[in-house]
Amino acid sequence: MFRLDANRPATFCDGLTRRDFLHAGAIAPLGLTLASLNRAKANSGKDDDVNCIMLFLVGGPSQIDTFDPKPKAPAEVRGPFSPIQTNITGMQISEIFPKLSKHADKYSLIRSVYHTATAVHDTGHQMMQTGRLFTGGVEHPHVGCTLGYLKGGRGELPAHVLLPRPIGRTGGNLPHGHTAGYLGKPYDPFILNADPNAPGFKVPDLLPPDYISGIRAERRQKLRDAVDGATGAFEANGAAKQLDDNFNLAYRLMSYAKARDAFALEKESDKTRDHYGRTRFGQSCLMARRLIEAGVRFVTVNMFETVFDEVTWDIHGSRPFTDVQQMAKEVAPNFDNAFSALLEDLGERGLLSKTMVVALGEFGRTPKINPAGGRDHHPGVWSILIGGGPIKGGMVIGESDELGYAPKTRPVTPGEVAATLYRGLGLDPHKELPGPQNRPIPMVDYALKPINELL
Repeated sequence: MFRLDANRPATFCDGLTRRDFLHAGAIAPLGLTLASLNRAKANSGKDDDVNCIMLFLVGGPSQIDTFDPKPKAPAEVRGPFSPIQTNITGMQISEIFPKLSKHADKYSLIRSVYHTATAVHDTGHQMMQTGRLFTGGVEHPHVGCTLGYLKGGRGELPAHVLLPRPIGRTGGNLPHGHTAGYLGKPYDPFILNADPNAPGFKVPDLLPPDYISGIRAERRQKLRDAVDGATGAFEANGAAKQLDDNFNLAYRLMSYAKARDAFALEKESDKTRDHYGRTRFGQSCLMARRLIEAGVRFVTVNMFETVFDEVTWDIHGSRPFTDVQQMAKEVAPNFDNAFSALLEDLGERGLLSKTMVVALGEFGRTPKINPAGGRDHHPGVWSILIGGGPIKGGMVIGESDELGYAPKTRPVTPGEVAATLYRGLGLDPHKELPGPQNRPIPMVDYALKPINELL
């Protein structure tokens, strides 16, 4: 363990001590979120690369109650909702998504995603965000972190931002798949760690406190020239290079107007904010659009942080979980509103053609409604939505069987979903990354291919 505190205090020319600097938030977050910022590379200016927004529907939506309705199945399977026609002939989704039904031309459905790992939230979180399962102590990188590793950030912006908070307690003790894994902490996402729908919202680790003037903030750049010999000893440590890179990026983010503006939701009109929905998820989706527009390459939006004591997609039917009717009343309208607004907004701003948008959960639900009035975990088959960028809209890939229990045609694995995202981002999904002990590991298994029907 290394220390940032020397035996003698260092005071700078403006009267600030190093403790003041830490309090201002420029180095303290290195252990929390700023350490997780991508090392910005010399990627100045605009480019034509494809970006991505990943909406993670924590809890695992029921395929039958959402995007793969089974109106001819027995009552205990088909559930309480009827299918409605979308604006694509032959494509139907649940009636709980009336707005999304009008935008089916902008996305495609994959109705045959499945995995064979344990039916717990953590494994699904890992597999759907990395394409791989945590095994042998090896934590694989999130797709957005891999993108950042290979392409870096644009200008002073991080390559990958995670909103609003990482996935937390979901019943297991395994990694959730949102980090850079074996690529190292410099390629972790920048984590907002705040609710963008909260009154007076600010990004605590990006903006200096109000009492630190612009001049004093600028003077902090001289910190490395003013620190005494104890810091010199610290810099001999092998970890100092990572601190140096993160220090410089932290300063640039604090002083870069474009980075600050990207998080400034108050600059959006009330009409726009209302359009997305005045919810944590709705405002996170709006911020995702702002970040992509500013130059961030990849944004992950977690719809929920936990599945306990909150109304989520985890519809077991009894407390501390959610039942089917609660999901339909609160969760579905929130998603329907925010996702449709995001698709509209990206399209109107000319961003949808170069921004993939994928909405996915960690697994599906059991076809038969349980005695508590809900559905339990089921990784046997479920549905995801994907569109934008090079992805074709209005398609249905694969189908489940008559009960929504298993893939009937075109089974799709999480690794194939990851391969499709990589290909859409302009990356070779079989490119080798430096794994533990520099052992080369392909981004997805060599045998797995992108879903070429979508590209």
